[in-house]
Amino acid sequence: MNRKLVVFLGLVAVLVVSAGALKTALAAVGEYQEAAQPPSAPVQSDSVAGEKLDAQNKAKVEVKPYEPAEYRRFPVVGSRVAIWAVAQLHLLFAAFVLAVPIFAFIVEAIGYKTGDKRYDRLAYEFTKLLSVSFSLTATFGAALTFMLIILYPKFTNYLMSVFSPTFLPYVLLFFFEAFFLYTYYYGWGKFHPLVHLGLGLGLNVVGTGIMLIANSWLTFMMSPRGVAADGAVISVWDAVNNFTWMPINVHRVIANVAFGGSIAAAYAAFKFLQAKTDEERAHYDWMGYIGNFVAISAFLPLPFAGYWLAKEIYAYSQTLGLTMMGGAFSWLFIIQAILIGNLFLAANYYLWLGMGRVEGRQPIQGVIKYLLITIAICFMVWATPRSIIATVAEIRSMGGSSHPVLGFLGVMSAKNTAVNILILTTFMSFLLYRRTGKIASVPWAKKGHAAQLAIFAAVAIFVIFLGVYGYFVEATVRIKLSVPQVLSVLIAMVSITTIDVFLFRGARMTGDVRWGRIPAISQYVLIFIAVTFTWLMGLMGYVRSGLRQHWHVYGVIRDQSVDAFTPTLGFATKVVSATVLLFFLLIGFVFWLASLHDRPDFEERAGVPEHGPSTGSGPSRASSRDGKIPPDLAAEHSGRT
Repeated sequence: MNRKLVVFLGLVAVLVVSAGALKTALAAVGEYQEAAQPPSAPVQSDSVAGEKLDAQNKAKVEVKPYEPAEYRRFPVVGSRVAIWAVAQLHLLFAAFVLAVPIFAFIVEAIGYKTGDKRYDRLAYEFTKLLSVSFSLTATFGAALTFMLIILYPKFTNYLMSVFSPTFLPYVLLFFFEAFFLYTYYYGWGKFHPLVHLGLGLGLNVVGTGIMLIANSWLTFMMSPRGVAADGAVISVWDAVNNFTWMPINVHRVIANVAFGGSIAAAYAAFKFLQAKTDEERAHYDWMGYIGNFVAISAFLPLPFAGYWLAKEIYAYSQTLGLTMMGGAFSWLFIIQAILIGNLFLAANYYLWLGMGRVEGRQPIQGVIKYLLITIAICFMVWATPRSIIATVAEIRSMGGSSHPVLGFLGVMSAKNTAVNILILTTFMSFLLYRRTGKIASVPWAKKGHAAQLAIFAAVAIFVIFLGVYGYFVEATVRIKLSVPQVLSVLIAMVSITTIDVFLFRGARMTGDVRWGRIPAISQYVLIFIAVTFTWLMGLMGYVRSGLRQHWHVYGVIRDQSVDAFTPTLGFATKVVSATVLLFFLLIGFVFWLASLHDRPDFEERAGVPEHGPSTGSGPSRASSRDGKIPPDLAAEHSGRT
């Protein structure tokens, strides 16, 4: 009886509210119609009417004609900061949406090839994060577009006039991406595995195409091509294929994979810290390891792609190159060096902690202290500036702005050498982790170990030699020496890995791997890596855009707004930090929303039976009169967990 009374009162309340809303709407319509109708003029003499008509004509003549605004002001923070924050959030979510499908596709393919269901479950769990992330990416992209049109109308109109032929393919690819994404997600387990892998491949191809088109717009602003000096379009293809387009494409693909892997590892760490059972901890420990492995694998060649981009910037404009490395942004690269050094140190620390998963003490753990010393030395060399902030007395005492000894470590020869040795050391840590608890049983094991050690030593000596040799040659030659350093390190990693795969095929295990038996601090390390990498991406985006200084399109369209200046490093750091914090709040919401998928329904958790006839075959919820979950549902939910 009480329930019927509540329902009746609820209906009465709804009717009252609806009647009030309808009355208000009708009144508003009446007021609008009255305002739209011209007022009835009183009867006046011809002379008075003529005077009023002349006054109205004069008022019409004095009205200024429409002139398009060149800039508009965003309240409180200003137009530049508003565009900056929204664009950064859009790019971060876009990077995540582009990287996770690559990661999921590779993992699913491994699962299909090996028949291991863990990989299929892992790929599906990461794909769950894409649905909300894709919506947020589209939302921020739409917001960025509208804000550019409103706040920078003339500049946006110029970009549209240059790249209008690329808009239709971009929109079509965006619709195709939505089709592939949702079909790939909701079709999990519904299609043949090869068909589902084809959907994943299509999702990655379409997503990469979207990134390539968008990259042409932003790189054109920094290194314009295909336009005349006055901005007239000569060749749309040359505008797309500008001088920094391909380096940015390669750099972003690698960076997106590393970024996506780090966020996926952070998600696994988040779930690991929430886990209640050993089975859950084991699963999410393994998931975090896979995500971190993908992040490190992509992070190792990332500095090389960055060198290529810097080289193309120098080739396009020496002014941009000098501003980037020796001008207003030089100290930012010291911050970059510290952040990247912390990333390498954290990645190595996680691998060293992971060695404890294997039962028994491993002999190779004694090598860790030497790896740590090498990483620390390379870190210090890489973070040493060429010129330091000093007082007048200190500068006179040193004989210049550079330290007489440490100043030699601030040039590119020392820094290129340090980063290459740092990459080799991190690769060695991963190699040692991979062979933890294993003993090679192939007949040529000793020769294989000797060959790996010889390659590693030879490449390290070669890299150090080129670094020292760079001090005795001119700058143009010194810059070119970075190419053989990079190639030698890449060749070493590929050759040593190839030998290692065959060397430890069928290896004898000395202990079982206990997934989930890792200190909780390792999960905070994974979260630290994700946050640091995201912050680094934001700062590097500031450098890329800030290089244009007072130009919208460098050398073509000048920025005449009040924001036509390069923000200070401190101000840029605050904006990037606030944006990164907001991104992680949003990605935390995505994590939480995805975790609801694993929770049982409210009625099932509370043990409340759902009344009504059962549908389909099998036991119904109503059959559980004692408040317990039916066995089939309990099995289903335990499988979800």
